Amino acid sequence: MNSEMDKSVNNMRLSVIKLVVSALLAALLFTVQVALGFLPNIELVSLLIIIFTLVFGRMTLYVIYAFALLEGLMYGFGLWWVMYLYVWTILYLIVFLFRKNDSVIIWAIISGFFGLSFGALCAIPYIVAGGIGAGLAWWSAGLMFDILHAVGNVVVTLVLFKPLYYVMEKLKSSVSI
Repeated sequence: MNSEMDKSVNNMRLSVIKLVVSALLAALLFTVQVALGFLPNIELVSLLIIIFTLVFGRMTLYVIYAFALLEGLMYGFGLWWVMYLYVWTILYLIVFLFRKNDSVIIWAIISGFFGLSFGALCAIPYIVAGGIGAGLAWWSAGLMFDILHAVGNVVVTLVLFKPLYYVMEKLKSSVSI
């Protein structure tokens, strides 16, 4: 009986720790997104989602949706917001498929392709709302930003992947997730 109670308390403690860490990671995503918002499509969110997925696995989905909620609360829940519900999940799924990879260059390439395809992925709600012409117009208007996004993602990943991965691994081991 006592063993079952200890197990239940340990599971509850682990759940609370996961909740707190997920909230902190979502706040980190939101903070770096806002802090770098003045730069044209230079961001850390893609890299951090890659690292969170590699280190924290499925828990990253909670982080992604909490981040999307924060974005909506800050900027409003417009049509643009819908894409935050799936675009980061797509990155999560891609990383999950390649999770055995340990090459920073491969992660930089994946991050770059994700940045390049970001506008096309984000055009989906506009296609649904206004038709293919609206989606294509929206996507093509931002193509130069997608190119900047891709280049920025590659550079940021090459420079920051290893140190950020190290920090997240330390966090994970220090809170025993």
